[in-house]
Amino acid sequence: GNPELPTAVNITWSSINFKTILQWQPKPSGYLYTVEIHGQATDTKKKCILTAETECDVTDVLRNVKETYTAHILSVPSSGTDNFEEPPFAVSEKFTPYSQTVLGKPEIQNYTQKGSKLNVMFQDPLTPYTFPNGSFQSIRDIFQDDLEYKLYYWKDQSSGKKAATTKSHEFEVSVDSAKNYCFYIQGVIPSHRENRNGQESMVLCTSVGRTILDEYGAEVFIIAAVIAIAIITLAIVLSVILCKRKNAKAAREKEPLNGV
Repeated sequence: GNPELPTAVNITWSSINFKTILQWQPKPSGYLYTVEIHGQATDTKKKCILTAETECDVTDVLRNVKETYTAHILSVPSSGTDNFEEPPFAVSEKFTPYSQTVLGKPEIQNYTQKGSKLNVMFQDPLTPYTFPNGSFQSIRDIFQDDLEYKLYYWKDQSSGKKAATTKSHEFEVSVDSAKNYCFYIQGVIPSHRENRNGQESMVLCTSVGRTILDEYGAEVFIIAAVIAIAIITLAIVLSVILCKRKNAKAAREKEPLNGV
């Protein structure tokens, strides 16, 4: 054997929407790595054969997403190996894509606030897996009824959040028609023990009747008021000065000329 060859450490599975990358350390020197994926019911699959990298995209060999897999990371000498020798290897933790992949961000397509109704439409994140016709499967195609989405929404510039749940692609919630609302969406798998909550979508805000006060706050009004008062004060002072000058000039013109 090659007892002197180091084996991989810090092996981690990183998986979002079923795109799964296996990562480990250290960078190899004088040897290479080969990854073997072992399923409970599937044949061993080799990936990233004789690689100098410390990561490997194993998505395509984890298609049976409900199966539990382990990875063996083999350390193989660069000079090649005798076929009879078993290279040293490290074993990863177990990984089940269905229960351990992280749900990615849903994409908000459209939203409207009309009267007291806020409507939000969104799309499921896609996975790298395809249907026979070549189109990508969404996370909903895989999780089906296990998947739901949560909408978190709140009045703009307040912190009290409300939540709604749907299994469709749309939310409709009741809101205060005079207020703007901000919101985001998140996929959820309630039956999962870990990674139940997916990544949050971007936060968006409505802009019905959004006033300058909402936009910029009271500071702008205070500054504007101070400027206005300053201008008015200046105008009064100037008019008083001009008025005094005019009166003085008129008084001078009325005086009789001396020595006539």
